[in-house]
Amino acid sequence: MQNCLSHLELGSTDQSQNPELQNPAPSDALCLSDNVCFALYSASNALVRAYRPLLEAYELTFPQYLVMQTLWRQNGCSQTQLSAATKLDMGTLTPIVKRLEVKGLITRLACVEDERKKLITLTTRGEAIKHEALALKQALLNKVQMDAEALDLLRRQCLALIEDLQS
Repeated sequence: MQNCLSHLELGSTDQSQNPELQNPAPSDALCLSDNVCFALYSASNALVRAYRPLLEAYELTFPQYLVMQTLWRQNGCSQTQLSAATKLDMGTLTPIVKRLEVKGLITRLACVEDERKKLITLTTRGEAIKHEALALKQALLNKVQMDAEALDLLRRQCLALIEDLQS
């Protein structure tokens, strides 16, 4: 295992006052770099940061991009369906949907069967950016030094972890 301080930025660079910080135990459960959860958290943040400049051209945030991807695949979703597909809770999703509507990318229509429910659908403008915006995925993959097989394995492992933790 790596020295857990190699991945941390401490407020003070003088570690000589604390011998525990100089030589942490390799099995130290408090060592962030040895924790899977920290690696996943850091990787997730790095991916979102890498997407940010790519999404700026479309004036989309990463969560907005997730909603758009869902609608490009299945237009006419309820907010509940969008929440399930994107793993965003309703409190987070509602303002995202409102901002996408203000941008003219989606519209909310009353459901024919139940007017209390709204169906979220793409506008012509929202549909028009589909192919360009989906190409961002390839642009991001070009930055990663993993082949398609390794990335697919990582994706499947992440999905399995999610399923395990949700059951």
